[in-house]
Amino acid sequence: MIDENKIRAVLRRFFGFETFKFGQKKIVEAVLNGEDVLAVMPTGAGKSLCYQLPAMLLEGTALVVSPLIALMKDQVDSLLAKKIPATYINSTLDKNEIVKRIDLIKRGAYKIVYVAPERLSSQFFLRSLSQTKISFAAIDEAHCVSEWGKDFRPAYLRIAPALEKAGVSQKIAFTATATEEIAQDVIEALKMKNPSRFAFGFDRPNLSFFVERTKNKAEHVERLIRETKEGSVVVYRASRKKTEELAETLRKKGVPALTYHAGLARNFRKYVQEKFAREPNAVIVATNAFGMGIDKRNVRKVIHADLPPSLEAYYQEAGRAGRDGEPAECYLLWEPDDINFREYLID
Repeated sequence: MIDENKIRAVLRRFFGFETFKFGQKKIVEAVLNGEDVLAVMPTGAGKSLCYQLPAMLLEGTALVVSPLIALMKDQVDSLLAKKIPATYINSTLDKNEIVKRIDLIKRGAYKIVYVAPERLSSQFFLRSLSQTKISFAAIDEAHCVSEWGKDFRPAYLRIAPALEKAGVSQKIAFTATATEEIAQDVIEALKMKNPSRFAFGFDRPNLSFFVERTKNKAEHVERLIRETKEGSVVVYRASRKKTEELAETLRKKGVPALTYHAGLARNFRKYVQEKFAREPNAVIVATNAFGMGIDKRNVRKVIHADLPPSLEAYYQEAGRAGRDGEPAECYLLWEPDDINFREYLID
């Protein structure tokens, strides 16, 4: 086991903290002991530090499997600012840049490398990993293994055999929410060996939750936005069409609302993400394609203008409010037709 003084020295030098947040120390120690780990931690509890710090202490390079391109870039930019050698490999890079970065990985130039699960389908990449000292693999937003692996991203179900082929044995998985069924699904899909399991609660005491019946969603949403004197607002809708309609209605009423959904061009989605991150009082109307990995600190309201598909999805999306620890509000607006719409989608 690595000396505790050395652990705290790295915590202080690279991350600027004198002490761990609740639960972090136990997870870090389990990772450093070589154990497989499944950690369920609420938003803002510091999940990323639980694999970034061990990566700095262990020999070799940590491989982080991450679902979203924007999340990778944000994380790597943050690590580079801390003087931690890190990089990512994804579809935004041209072939020459990918080959260059893979060569640097083999040389041990990075302590942390972010990839999408689909990258593990590349035989060239797996051969390169097998020639590299990989300390462990961290699977971020691990609930996606269960929720997405059987549906539109089957690469999540190929993570375990790919890591085995590359000679990577230790796996650690993190998520903000997972039912017992999803947690067991993740463990089995990743072929984790007797994992140490940590669950540090879901309570976010700075968040207030409101469920309100409404007759006119556009007016209700506009009122909630105008009541927000400082900070950003995220409004979720259940379909692309509803997203565009509400955003356009708000803009006509003088609210400069951004629009985000998966049907928009990639470059435009990137522009919207960056604009939302940059502007202190931004308003965005989006489908659930927006949000995962978006670490904006001052979101004061998250408004669901439609019923979410599940309680887990609602918690994930509402949890994007108040990441700075300051008071924030989460509204769920509903009308009777919403139930019919959700049942239609289920059917």
